[in-house]
Amino acid sequence: MQKRTSQAIATITCCAALTAGTASAAHAATPQAPTASSPRAATATPAALPSGTATATSFWDGVTASGKPMRYQTIASPYWPLGTTVKITYGGRSAVGVVEDFGPAEWAVAQHDIPAIVDLSEEMMAGLTGVRSNSVHIRFQVLSWGTGRVFRSAGTGYDLAMGRG
Repeated sequence: MQKRTSQAIATITCCAALTAGTASAAHAATPQAPTASSPRAATATPAALPSGTATATSFWDGVTASGKPMRYQTIASPYWPLGTTVKITYGGRSAVGVVEDFGPAEWAVAQHDIPAIVDLSEEMMAGLTGVRSNSVHIRFQVLSWGTGRVFRSAGTGYDLAMGRG
């Protein structure tokens, strides 16, 4: 009886909202139990993409882990999936790169005061700093996740790369 009464109240509320011309209010007034496929079962907002300050080093290889040739936009990270798009900012200049290789190595990540979680192509490093071979503090912002392989899912700098460090 109580279930039938609450359904009747919900129906009346929906009808009143529709009469007032607010279909969205009618939908919001309808009680729904959360299910695995309903939006209410998911979190209200998607998780923010990682950003922060890290050390960036530079590199140049003939062939990358993705199989693509090196280019200006090529960056490497041991923690981000291949295909991830990242904005790198240094000294007021910015560039957008794509993770196409894995690196720096664990020992290189750990040797910096802020972990070196990203390698920039020598061309991108030169465009941002004026020097091809460099090691600098940068701001990073993951713009979108790639769908490729990940080299490492733990280690020095992992939390920083995931926006938790």
